Amino acid sequence: MTLHLRVVLRPRYTATSGYRRCGVSARGFGGSVIGTPGIFTGSVEAARAVADAVLYEGYLLYPYRLSSGKNQVRWQFGVLAPPAWVRAQGPPDDGVAGSAESWWQQTECLVEAGDEASVTVVLRFLHVQRRSLVDPAGGGGVFDEAVPCAVDLTATLAELRSGPRRQDIAIPGGEIVEPALGDAGTTVHLVRRRRPLAATMTVSIEECPAAQPVLRLRVRVENTDRSTGSDEPRNEALTRCLLATHTLVSVDAGRFHSLLDPPDWAAAAARGCRNVRTFPVLAGPEGTADALLSSPIILYDHPRVAPESPGDLHDATEIDEILSLRTLTLTDAEKREARATDPRAAAIADRVDAMPPEVLDRLHGAIRSLRPAAPGPAPSKPAPPAPALGTPAAEKPVPRRPARARPAVGRPVPEKPAPGRPAPGRPAPEKPVPDRPAAQEQAEPPERWWEPGADDKVSPATDSVVVAGVRVAVGSRVRLRPRLGGADPHDMFLAGRSARVEQVLLDVDGSRFLAVTVDDDPGAELHHWYGRLRHFRPDEVEPLAAGTAGSA
Repeated sequence: MTLHLRVVLRPRYTATSGYRRCGVSARGFGGSVIGTPGIFTGSVEAARAVADAVLYEGYLLYPYRLSSGKNQVRWQFGVLAPPAWVRAQGPPDDGVAGSAESWWQQTECLVEAGDEASVTVVLRFLHVQRRSLVDPAGGGGVFDEAVPCAVDLTATLAELRSGPRRQDIAIPGGEIVEPALGDAGTTVHLVRRRRPLAATMTVSIEECPAAQPVLRLRVRVENTDRSTGSDEPRNEALTRCLLATHTLVSVDAGRFHSLLDPPDWAAAAARGCRNVRTFPVLAGPEGTADALLSSPIILYDHPRVAPESPGDLHDATEIDEILSLRTLTLTDAEKREARATDPRAAAIADRVDAMPPEVLDRLHGAIRSLRPAAPGPAPSKPAPPAPALGTPAAEKPVPRRPARARPAVGRPVPEKPAPGRPAPGRPAPEKPVPDRPAAQEQAEPPERWWEPGADDKVSPATDSVVVAGVRVAVGSRVRLRPRLGGADPHDMFLAGRSARVEQVLLDVDGSRFLAVTVDDDPGAELHHWYGRLRHFRPDEVEPLAAGTAGSA
């Protein structure tokens, strides 16, 4: 049942005392703020756009309708649930991935600062607000909205040296009733209810053994609700949960060190940081180090929202252009349902409908890596005279370029080897190359790697590479050892895992890569089938003897 509602009376607000509102709108409660107003400044303010994207990631997904199945199973990241309920579901995963549900999360990071420096931690999360439609004529529906909440704690490092600082968090419940007009002109009511939340945030520091003074800062957030039973259905337990929980941390007279690419002297201290269901990265503009974003969704250092993106689609890892074009294809009835589902869905539908062509064109792609070429040095010698008429000019030898690699993903490994090649998993036999005069080598035409057919000179299914004196090819088993500096953060979480080589790749710059599937990945067979492989350089793997298993 789709209703077009307009508010005809002022809402009635009831809530327990002590609830601080940042404005109450006709559509629901305002956000909760405990602590100091105006806490977003400097680098933290610059990182807020990314933090907001984390806060609402997956809030609503295309096609943004309540009736869509994907919008009936929500809240997938940073869910801190009541302890009794979590324990009844089985032991939680204590890894870094924030998609696992538990009652606590922990951030550990490295900070370099004096005792006089102040650290501010801003805890942000969503609070479920259940919206029910009460229609005397029958019908109705339920949808879970969410209200943003923020809690901040500030302390000097000298204060933290004397002991942990703990902030108790109590978010009261409440109710809003909105009389409105339904489609048939009858009076209906929208009822919005929130249940109370209880949590704690504890901030502490400890010294780290390192060549230079550095401290390990720890932020632990816990859901301390005791009113939710272990047998509650998930849909009910969510009303007592902190959702999309993440923290923004800043220091006013010091710097944080990246855990993805720490300085050499702090590498051991970085490896000693234990982050559970969240991971901190440097936030704010590139080159700054006074702010961190610890997110249940793994990010790179200094993440930012693409400047071409005109607004949040609540699916930040998807392509804006695809989602916008798909939203344009919704029927009028589907758009009406989306607009009636939630104000954020209505904003998406309105924005896409009104999007100018030039804005849509910008979503098609952008090149950010090109830079103006530096002017070369002036020639030291005059150019040689032109050859006489009818005399062919001497040809300059063109350096050979390596053949272009096949795409890293999307191509299945052939079942049969190409003629003249060994079966997959066996290295190709080395053929001796006869000596040739230098002049003949220079006169040989260069390989035109950009032309069709160049791929025939490489074969990811049969090529091999030597690692630590061992020839590695398709079928070889290796231990993953991602490099500490500049590695993909997702690769770092696979350090020590064993894997099977599925392809040996060569790119246009002549660099080799190994495409692998992880041994204990339950989706490894599926990933291999459609070519979604993980890629490592040869110096990031350790060959394993046949029969070796497990992680180390």
